[in-house]
Amino acid sequence: MKQNNNCYCFIILFFVFALPLHSFAQNFIKGQVVDGQSKQPLNAATVTVAGNNNKAVTDEHGNFIIKTATENITLQVSHIGYKTFTATAKNGLVINLQSDAIKLDDIKIDGAGLAKFSTLAKVDLALKPVKNTQELLRTVPGLFIAQHAGGGKAEQIFLRGFDADHGTDVQVSVDGMPVNMVSHAHGQGYADAHFIIPETVNNIDFGAGPYYTQQGNLNTAGYVSFSTYKNIANSLVQVEAGRINSLRTLAMLDLIKKNKDKQSAYIATEFNYTDGPTDFKQTFKRFNIFGKYNLTISDATKFTASASAFKSNWYASGQVPDRAVQAGIINRFGSIDPTEGGNTERYNVNLQTVTRFKNNTAWENQVFYNRYIFNLYSNFTFFLNDPVNGDGIQQQEHRNILGLHSKLKHQHFFGNAVLQSTEGIGLRYDATKNSQLAYQVKRQYIDNIMLGDINEANAFAYTNHQLTTGNWLFNAGVRLDYFHFSYFNKLNSTQQPAQQKATVSPKLNIQYTVNKTLQLYVKGGKGFHSNDTRVVVANSGREILPAAYGGDAGFIVKPTHNLYFNVAAWYLHLNQEFVYVGDAGVVEPSGKTKRQGIDVVTRYQITKKFFATANINFTKPRAIGEAKGADYIPLAPIVTSTGGLFYKASKGLNGGINYRYIKNRAANEDNSIIAKGYTVIDAAINYTKSSYEFGIAIENLFNVNWNEAQFATESRLQNEPTPVTELHYTPGNPFFIKAKFAVFF
Repeated sequence: MKQNNNCYCFIILFFVFALPLHSFAQNFIKGQVVDGQSKQPLNAATVTVAGNNNKAVTDEHGNFIIKTATENITLQVSHIGYKTFTATAKNGLVINLQSDAIKLDDIKIDGAGLAKFSTLAKVDLALKPVKNTQELLRTVPGLFIAQHAGGGKAEQIFLRGFDADHGTDVQVSVDGMPVNMVSHAHGQGYADAHFIIPETVNNIDFGAGPYYTQQGNLNTAGYVSFSTYKNIANSLVQVEAGRINSLRTLAMLDLIKKNKDKQSAYIATEFNYTDGPTDFKQTFKRFNIFGKYNLTISDATKFTASASAFKSNWYASGQVPDRAVQAGIINRFGSIDPTEGGNTERYNVNLQTVTRFKNNTAWENQVFYNRYIFNLYSNFTFFLNDPVNGDGIQQQEHRNILGLHSKLKHQHFFGNAVLQSTEGIGLRYDATKNSQLAYQVKRQYIDNIMLGDINEANAFAYTNHQLTTGNWLFNAGVRLDYFHFSYFNKLNSTQQPAQQKATVSPKLNIQYTVNKTLQLYVKGGKGFHSNDTRVVVANSGREILPAAYGGDAGFIVKPTHNLYFNVAAWYLHLNQEFVYVGDAGVVEPSGKTKRQGIDVVTRYQITKKFFATANINFTKPRAIGEAKGADYIPLAPIVTSTGGLFYKASKGLNGGINYRYIKNRAANEDNSIIAKGYTVIDAAINYTKSSYEFGIAIENLFNVNWNEAQFATESRLQNEPTPVTELHYTPGNPFFIKAKFAVFF
């Protein structure tokens, strides 16, 4: 009965907020802000009416609507990395901004829109261009990753005191298309982002906590949303080569150079190869191709289509037991089972339309399709269960995903107040064939542990409203998600019934802009992550959608034009959940948890071309209801920090040095095994001209020994009489240097 009441409450709220609202102001100026060279729409540009406080912020399509008392006005437009532009206002105005030096002065504290990380990401991407797909995720403040399968497997993600495995509690998307794989053969929420070509990424949006109405499943610790360029200004060809027989080639070709506001297209492709630092060659290969096409169908409607293909295969040395290194059986880069590794493929099609109506309303529609193939060979316990052949396992699946998302955006004016409303509905359907967990020896199949077909559907609807009045901004929303889970077990003639569940997730954000230097905010909301379908049906539908309840309180301050601080104190409670342990094919209850912490983000422009950045995160993660001393959450980070010093010039020499630090943390529940912290320093220098660029990048500048992925694991080496539980790790890369040469045309 409680579930039905929640549904009725949601329906009432949805239709109340969705009722047509009439604006009292009659004069509006509608326009678009774009990059003057590439015609790329500019998100989060600030549009101000000269002489008063009326402001607007452009959306992800570069569009804005601003209320005026008269049509004879002047607009001032600013955006990070562009020259401020002044224009006489008129409807349908397209404002072309010209690129300029990065200046922290361009980051404004105002109440025109909800403060978002995407504006700051523009600074970070400009100062430190990403070198690979892993660097995309590392751009997010407080987010750490660890690779432990030779570079081809999705990274392990750490954020806000979560060991989020490969994405269980961090939602990842690109151009509105989900990256995470629910009910995956290797773990819930598996987010393999290696199909993204880093140079195609225009911006990164990020939000910590479960406070964002449009972000649904898996958004508990936070979300990361990548957006790719709509257009590119120049074509480029780039070659990179470095130690350990590493090679990368990249090409981005602008296919339509004229009239980009009407039609544009580009294609990007990359190839990666490396032997890796391990004693046994990884022979890692990855090929990516991505294309995007844009068409202005009419003055009101625009169409975007993108498609990509990704394929990789590799060997991995796996996790190293510390005792084997101490005994001299292998070195840090050796392997107990060098046949680990795998192969994976992903193919994507993403279609989007945007239609703008005269009544300050926009209608956005998206349809996407993914084809995904996954095959992974692992051995975590060596000879624990089979002292003769070893404990090798194989995980594989073939998956098709179909998704739909439609949202209607309205903007209403009431005196000096502005109300922006979004109503959305959507569906994601995953059909996975032959999700398998099997025994294997040296990549040869032995016997099945689990084998079946998974079908999972997630239908959702939401309404979100943002009211800006004076110095206040109120953002409130509510979201309804419905799930249907079914599993056909091919190893059992008796099938378990399908399960279904709905959940309602309210959100509230309040922001108060004290003045041009200080902004205060509080956030609150409920989020969730779904459990694996096999867990859901095995437990008769109990704890299908464990809830996460969170709250943030923080401030943004710019004491001077060149210094920026964002400080937040937060708390997050996660309810009881069941976790599918893909490596063992078992179900484990994890209990309730709580996390609390403080996040600090700062950016400082020391001189016109010299910048300093720092992110510091303190977290106290604990299991609730456990005996004191046994309430640690394994591998949950407690202190992390990233930052660096950067010299940024539009031409000539530029570069920087950056660090990442993580403190020692518990590897098991009673803190008797410690996952070792580390500090790693990277550096890069480039020489850039209008037609070419030459650069050198160095990873692990001081060649420190560091453990990238770490686990407390019970294992047995061959001929050991009894198993041992101790730290197992994947060694982080040693000193690595590579050079690149790029040509622009």
